[in-house]
Amino acid sequence: MKSNQESPLLIEVEHLKKFFSVGKGQTLKAVNDLTFGIRKGETLGMVGESGCGKSTAGRTLLRLYEPTGGSVTFNGENIMKANGSKLKALRREMQMVFQDPYASLNPRWTVENLIAEPLDIHNLTSSRKERKLQVERLLDRVGLRPEHATRYAHEFSGGQRQRIGIARALAVNPKFIVCDEPISALDVSIQAQVVNLLQDLQRDYGLTYLFIAHDLAMVKHISDRVAVMYLGKMVELAESEELYANPQHPYTKALMSAIPIPDPDVEENKERIVLTGELPSPIHPPSGCQFRTRCPMATELCKAEQPLFREVRPNHWAACHYA
Repeated sequence: MKSNQESPLLIEVEHLKKFFSVGKGQTLKAVNDLTFGIRKGETLGMVGESGCGKSTAGRTLLRLYEPTGGSVTFNGENIMKANGSKLKALRREMQMVFQDPYASLNPRWTVENLIAEPLDIHNLTSSRKERKLQVERLLDRVGLRPEHATRYAHEFSGGQRQRIGIARALAVNPKFIVCDEPISALDVSIQAQVVNLLQDLQRDYGLTYLFIAHDLAMVKHISDRVAVMYLGKMVELAESEELYANPQHPYTKALMSAIPIPDPDVEENKERIVLTGELPSPIHPPSGCQFRTRCPMATELCKAEQPLFREVRPNHWAACHYA
């Protein structure tokens, strides 16, 4: 669902930080100064290597992790200042679909209890019969059958378990869902089915997504805009088509060059950018531009000065001195 450039912002993130103390007086800067917005009805894709802070950003946004600094505004409400019943009400509006559908579902509970837990927490059903009907309706909506309600998570395939996780997230009728690598643990044949389901649900319920993933081709398929993360920072943000056609940051260019092209002649002749060196430690990030230790274009300026995250083309932002 392609969102309108003019539709209002549902989520506004400003200077969001999440640091972890790792002992010996050291600090791991998992998310370091993120600023972005997500419009109503939009899917913002978030990509980057493992350990770049994507999942931490998603969890901090929902306050599953308490932020170290910055603010997140949801529908005009500052999530970071909410507590008690106010926070509970906001939590109902924002849900998460986790990466590993097996680890995120209690193995001792039936599917009915798994899906109904959010209904119970928020007192959304008035009788056992209504609760059961609501669970069956949700199962049907994600492509599962009513009789599945009495079974346990381990009796299902990975794709079916992820559908249970999606039904559970939908139970409280949220406006915003963080999809934290929801397809990376699934077979390739099942991934497209789950992505298509997420798109159908977005269309039917007017949902807004933050879609975190490794698979750049899939992110292009589902996202309106794409944000690229590197070492806790956002290095590029643009409309999906624009980012894939005109990547401005050298890290994004390297990621894009790794996407296989279905045409063998084009694939054979395309230029592959191979990054040298290891991903630096987020405990001791490089000075200046954090990507400079692996960047083929790095200069003395990159070592001395951190690049600003700036608009380099209309609605296209990048953090590079040479973008």
